[in-house]
Amino acid sequence: MIDCLIKKNVDFNLMFKIMKKEIKFYDTLCVPIIVFLLLTITSCKEQIIEPNVAMSSVTEYYVSVSGNDYSSGTQTQPFRTINHALSVAGPGATIFVRQGTYVEKVNFTSSGTSGLPITLKSFPNEKATISGCGLSVTGHEALMRLSSISWINIEDLEICDLRTSSGGNMVDGILINGASSNITIKNCHIHNIENNASPSVGREGHAINVIGNSTLPITSISIENNIIHDNNTGTSENLTINGYVSDFVVSGNQIYNGENIAICIAGGYLGNSNPLYNYARNGVIKENNIWNIDGRTGPVPTLQSIAGTIGIYIDGARYITVEKNRVRDSDRGIGLVSENNDFPTQYCIVRNNFIFCNRAEGILMGGYSGYTGGGTIGCIITNNTLYENARELGYYGEEVGEIRLNTNCSYNEIHNNIIYARYDRGMFVRKNDSTGIFNGINYNLYYTTGSSTKWLWNGAVCNTFASWKGSSGGDSNSLFQNPQFLSLSPFSLNLSSSSPAINIGYNGHGASAGLFDIDNQARYNGIIDIGADEFY
Repeated sequence: MIDCLIKKNVDFNLMFKIMKKEIKFYDTLCVPIIVFLLLTITSCKEQIIEPNVAMSSVTEYYVSVSGNDYSSGTQTQPFRTINHALSVAGPGATIFVRQGTYVEKVNFTSSGTSGLPITLKSFPNEKATISGCGLSVTGHEALMRLSSISWINIEDLEICDLRTSSGGNMVDGILINGASSNITIKNCHIHNIENNASPSVGREGHAINVIGNSTLPITSISIENNIIHDNNTGTSENLTINGYVSDFVVSGNQIYNGENIAICIAGGYLGNSNPLYNYARNGVIKENNIWNIDGRTGPVPTLQSIAGTIGIYIDGARYITVEKNRVRDSDRGIGLVSENNDFPTQYCIVRNNFIFCNRAEGILMGGYSGYTGGGTIGCIITNNTLYENARELGYYGEEVGEIRLNTNCSYNEIHNNIIYARYDRGMFVRKNDSTGIFNGINYNLYYTTGSSTKWLWNGAVCNTFASWKGSSGGDSNSLFQNPQFLSLSPFSLNLSSSSPAINIGYNGHGASAGLFDIDNQARYNGIIDIGADEFY
């Protein structure tokens, strides 16, 4: 009856008067009943007229530097802080941050769900900046932290200016740890994340740091189309994925002006205490553009004294594909190496990359002599174009080579690569010592404009192509010819129609060369071409 009365919008005051008049002689008995009935009806009426709607059901929130955290968070009454917006946002919510600078350390406290992620982004056609300018740093701090958080999109934000000069601190632009999953970071601009402490007391920092430090893996991480530059990372890296992390993609990023490694995929460090979990796996590093990663720009002695930093560094990880990247004008190009004895780099593919004009090796493999014996096992180096790397001599005054194999390289394949050495160096491949077994090398194209040609196999120098084939037992189907690039001025490492690299590659590795070349053209156009470019 109560529901019916409420739905019909009955005038309860009039009803009370009628009832009281009609049953006047029953006042003593009826009034308590009527009062109870009216209180019940009034209570129901209030709940229906004024429903209590949870804020988490709202799908859009707005944040502005002119807002107020006591407001409703609408476009006309925005919040003031990003953290407050995150504290009320639920699955499916989008937080639009209006243009301006927000000096706060952002902490994600809630997860989205599959199909209903939480999105934090700049308002369309505006750029919001999350700044650490003036914020204190104690221990390990980040401008944006996601700990055991899932289903999050972070888009179109500038993240910058978190600094420390105190030893033992670590600063990150974005930190993801715990058992996080399904996080996308895209179209962000991350710069001036700086640890300015002396290396002797600890100098570490990252633009983006993903640490799998839980018994559950971090999974489904996508880091795409970001601009990352001018960060002082010390002995750390610009973009790091370390520990128990699986199924991730790092794509389309521009990373430049760094004092240490641009992209590091690692295992064997302090990411996870369980050695079964303590390495990154099943990742793709693709279509990134990396330049000016130069250890001389920072104060770390070992990085200053040798060409020690590297563009893309796979260190103790497994099942990583590195493809369609451009790495140039840095200390080194791409590394499949190991700094930890118990964590060799295993089962990785490096394919369809342009690697050019770096100070030292274009591609580096193995452990470090006298330092670690972890090595490189079961990896494939195929269809890359290496051009005039090794501009400088190595730590011992040696010619380092376009491709270098250090200690404990076994069961690796090096096929279908263009290896174009500098005219004043002429070192193509350098295998330092006799450690490691069953490394295959074939179907490559070599060239230099200089008069000197050199290879090194198991420590022995080979000065002719013929002696190299005999010593290495490989390259029986390889060529020594000018690859006839499309143009060196303006610069293009694509193949011209007259290139001898066309249709002479090795198709036997099947899918290992990938379905597409560096320009995303179909890789298999008859017999595969040598190098990163498939001619059309």
